Amino acid sequence: MLIGEYLHTLDSKKRLSLPAKFRKEVGKKVVITRGLDSCLFMYPQKSWDKIAEKLATLPVGQADTRGISRFILSGAVETEVDGAGRILMPDFLKDFADLKSRVVLAGVSDRIEIWNEKTWEEYKRRIEKGADQMAEKLGDLGIL
Repeated sequence: MLIGEYLHTLDSKKRLSLPAKFRKEVGKKVVITRGLDSCLFMYPQKSWDKIAEKLATLPVGQADTRGISRFILSGAVETEVDGAGRILMPDFLKDFADLKSRVVLAGVSDRIEIWNEKTWEEYKRRIEKGADQMAEKLGDLGIL
């Protein structure tokens, strides 16, 4: 399971070093795509295959499902983790998430989210303020 929050640097060649703990979990091949809330989603190949399979079953006749499929799938890039544990960040994804030199990698179960450091800090503050209400809703669903 991918968990934790790590601050890393995107170098001048657009390479991002993965935390050692994440490297073991993701393997040698990952898929990076546009995510939600202005971040990127990075999946190990096995997890990506499951996501892509589910997206392929969505009805093409509905605008919402066509849109989310296009958003996720057309923005996806397969990439190798190099021997030093780095991935190369494509320009269009770097621009989408407004990635600068300092980025946050957050483990979220089956994926890693890649965030602009400032965007992450702002998002985290908002979520922390509403955590009690979210916990109540999850409690009503029997999750917490």
